[in-house]
Amino acid sequence: MSRNISLLVILLLLLAHPAGSIEKPRIYFGINLRYHPVAVYKLYQPMLDYLTANTPYRFEMKLSRNYREALKFLREGKVQIFSLGDGAVVEAMAAYGAIPLVKPLNDEGAPFYRCVFVASDDSPIRSLKDLKGRKVAFGYRHSTTGNLVAHQLLAENGIGRGELAAADNLKNHEAVMKAVMKGEFDAGAVKEVIARQYLNRGIRVIATSAPIAAIPLVAARNTPEHVTQAVTDALLRLDVNNPAHRKILATWDAEFRNGFAAAFPADYRELSRQFRSRPYGCGTRCHR
Repeated sequence: MSRNISLLVILLLLLAHPAGSIEKPRIYFGINLRYHPVAVYKLYQPMLDYLTANTPYRFEMKLSRNYREALKFLREGKVQIFSLGDGAVVEAMAAYGAIPLVKPLNDEGAPFYRCVFVASDDSPIRSLKDLKGRKVAFGYRHSTTGNLVAHQLLAENGIGRGELAAADNLKNHEAVMKAVMKGEFDAGAVKEVIARQYLNRGIRVIATSAPIAAIPLVAARNTPEHVTQAVTDALLRLDVNNPAHRKILATWDAEFRNGFAAAFPADYRELSRQFRSRPYGCGTRCHR
């Protein structure tokens, strides 16, 4: 009897809501405003569409203006899944219990990325040691790649921030690249994936950091496990060697076009140590 009632309820729901019209539960996917809003929509909406089509949930984009607002959204439970960027992910995990889900693969199929210093093709700068007395652009002051690792790389080569003619923190990696291309700075520090987009446009790499664990997509700590598992499974299912999957990934942000690997808190122990280190760690007043 109860089984018949259940079937009747399902039938009535289907009649009231034709196929495809029953709305899936909504999940907010947070994204830092790292590009122009139009570019963010163009690069991230295809990922959200894929997740909506391949999970029991409907994903909606929620933009944050900066790292601080992103962490505020996490703390207040306004987002369930987040692409934080490298500047806030360690703090999100340490202070707010964010859970790493998946990390993007690079062109070599490995879950790592690097910080690189770039200069123009016609510049006499050939190495980091040539940066003394030069103007250098860094990423946003909370950026791991554009600021934290960049300063540590300089320190390893015997150069302190005070030995530069100018050391300015710009709003993002794209701003650094454009400033170097315009000749406003002699060199700049950016993510390798960003630099590669400019290598045939008058820019070359002069130094590269050691591999850094790829920055993961994270979930707020109170996100239900069935949601995090659905997101993880859907993204890990993508295989760049599969032509159909490669076509799907081709429209996503360049950082995500090679697929994903599972991410775990232990992957970020070294990054966490750098975050707390002196004198450049975020935990010691934003690398200053």
